[in-house]
Amino acid sequence: MSKKSLSLAFGLLVACISLSNTGCVHLTYGNSLGILAIPIPVSPYTQKVQEDRFWENERYNTVPILGPITAGGPTTALDEPSDDEIMRAFERANPVQGGLPLLHEIQRNNVRIVKEKIADYVDPPRVIPLIGPAQLHHAHYKCTIYYTEITRVGWPVPYTTRDEEAIEVIYIDHNHFHMVGNPDTGMTGTY
Repeated sequence: MSKKSLSLAFGLLVACISLSNTGCVHLTYGNSLGILAIPIPVSPYTQKVQEDRFWENERYNTVPILGPITAGGPTTALDEPSDDEIMRAFERANPVQGGLPLLHEIQRNNVRIVKEKIADYVDPPRVIPLIGPAQLHHAHYKCTIYYTEITRVGWPVPYTTRDEEAIEVIYIDHNHFHMVGNPDTGMTGTY
C-alpha cells in the first residue's frame, strides 16, 4: 500500500470518527438513544394546537374552590369572561385558521364585545367527593360579538365581500365552588 493511499485511508477514518461524535449520529458505544437521537421536526400548526390546548386547560377548564360565603357578604360572581376567553370560544365555533393565502382568506376586524350577566345563583350545600361540603356558584353570561368580516377569494374569479354588520352571540358559563362551614385547609400554625 502506498504512502498516499495510507494517508487517505487514515484521513477518512479520522473524519468518520469525528463526524460520529457530533451529537446527532453515534457510531461509538456508550449512552445513546439510537435512532431517537436524531431530531424530528414538528410543524408549527401542531405546536400551536398543543400550546392552545394547554392554555385553555390551565385558564378556563378548571373549577376553583374558594372560601366560604360570609354572612352578609357578596354572593355575586366577581369575574366576568375575559375577551381572550370569548374570542377562543368564538374561534372554536367558527374557525378562521386554515385559509389559503391569495386563494381564500377570511378576516375579522373592528371587533367589539358586549357582556351581559343573565344568571347568577348558588346551589344549596352538598357533599362533593374529594372536596367535602361545598356550594356550586353558577354565573351565566351572554356575550355579543360585533365585527366586520372580510372574505377574499382569489381564484377562479377574484372578488372580496365585506359584511360590516356581522354579529355572533356566545353563551359562557362560569362555575366555582365555595366551601361550607369552617373548613380545615390543612394549614396549622401561623407563618
